[in-house]
Amino acid sequence: MVQEQKIKQEMNKEDKGNTDFCKDSRCPNHGDISVRGRSFKGYVKKIVGSRAVVEWERILYVPKYERYEKRRSKMHSHIPSCILNKVKQGSYVLIGECRPLSKITHSIVLEVLK
Repeated sequence: MVQEQKIKQEMNKEDKGNTDFCKDSRCPNHGDISVRGRSFKGYVKKIVGSRAVVEWERILYVPKYERYEKRRSKMHSHIPSCILNKVKQGSYVLIGECRPLSKITHSIVLEVLK
């Protein structure tokens, strides 16, 4: 009886569009972690294990010179095992903030856009 309930819970956690089932506890679709706060879109610069370095450009106005300048931001993100094979270097991804997963990882890759 207890095993049947566990199986039903696992099946309920399964992603609607994804046929692969992952057992990653840090997956927002199949695991227990919640995504909250801001979300960003950027390019994957480097992949180290199950972590990606995501970088994006932003435009900042400098009032003194009445001009705009480009700046880059980087963030380390966890890649869930269900989309690990889809994420490549140079991919355009959507990441979302979550609780701290490690010393430098505070976000999760939610989906691959391009």
